[in-house]
Amino acid sequence: MTEYWLISAPGDKTCQQTWETMNNVTSKQNNLCENFKFHIPDLKVGTLDQLVGLSDDLGKLDGYVEQTTRKIAAYLGDVLEDQRDKLYENLQANNNDLALYITRFQWDLAKYPTKQSLRNIADIISKQVGQIDADLKTKSAAYNNLKGNLQNLEKKQTGSLLTRNLADLVKKEHFILDSEYLTTLLVIVPKYVANMGDWNAHYEKITDMIVPRSSQTITQDADYALCTVTLFKKVVDEFKLHARERKFVVREFVYNEEELAAGKNEITKLVTDKKKQFGPLVRWLKVNFSECFCAWVHVKALRVFVESVLRYGLPVNFQAILIHPNKKSTKRLRDVLQQLYSHLDGSAGSSGGNADNVDIPGLGFGQSEYFPYVYYKLNIDMVETKV
Repeated sequence: MTEYWLISAPGDKTCQQTWETMNNVTSKQNNLCENFKFHIPDLKVGTLDQLVGLSDDLGKLDGYVEQTTRKIAAYLGDVLEDQRDKLYENLQANNNDLALYITRFQWDLAKYPTKQSLRNIADIISKQVGQIDADLKTKSAAYNNLKGNLQNLEKKQTGSLLTRNLADLVKKEHFILDSEYLTTLLVIVPKYVANMGDWNAHYEKITDMIVPRSSQTITQDADYALCTVTLFKKVVDEFKLHARERKFVVREFVYNEEELAAGKNEITKLVTDKKKQFGPLVRWLKVNFSECFCAWVHVKALRVFVESVLRYGLPVNFQAILIHPNKKSTKRLRDVLQQLYSHLDGSAGSSGGNADNVDIPGLGFGQSEYFPYVYYKLNIDMVETKV
């Protein structure tokens, strides 16, 4: 199960006592979950007004950072293409798998100094993730453009003779070249009914001035044959018109060895460019997925801190706990936590009341569910779960 609950409860005589009480009731006695202490450092509290305003903003920041993190994960899956089965192993946080990172969470003092105000820390995260999001748009657009161009060229190398690139099918000897009067056309002949026979019997009579016995069948697919015909240049337009009436399609094609070589070189160049960009792009996505995921968990920590101060008051005295519920025990776990902490809010009732009925500053900001304890959900499945 990839869902975790991040909660906090006020310290009893000590925060250790809060931890032990909760852990005994939920994990040791009932085996409903696995619990981990979630370490949040001493942060600057600020004023009540600042906390209330920040509570709402952190909710928005939480959603934005999670969305960006999932966007990077999804794009990494797209870039890996046929190696997509390796996506999970490439999604790490600080070189650890995601579960290990959150269960052993340590605040990053270098990136988010605790001497800064809560608002400044939130702004640092917002700017950091905003820059990553902007860079992702630029890098993905460039790579997608390259990939799209390559796919378009590759598509032209296959498919129906009506639409595909003919350069790799024809040879110099199929054409009359450098003649003042004669030219060779490529004609697509449908194979259904008697069209092939019709072509062979009648192509010399479609117009005047067609070279007798000049048609060769170069290749065929399931539906069409690619044939040549040599004729005088002056009757080309007339030939195209009458050929169309008989359902023969003349493909626009000029045999030019330099242009054909350039077309092949373009595919080779695009394949090479894609390979060159693939490695650095995958590395960038891995590094910045880690950055965003770690930033997201720090936003959760900030939210727990702010909500805990708003609910439980000063001095700061609460224990944050990360819960990994057993999948079949989530309802029972909710009930046990409700019984354990219902005294924190009498109006919450016995099954988790509605935040609208509770007049506590900051309560429920950015939250769709209300419980008598501070609660946030983390789903660390970055592959299947959509935002």
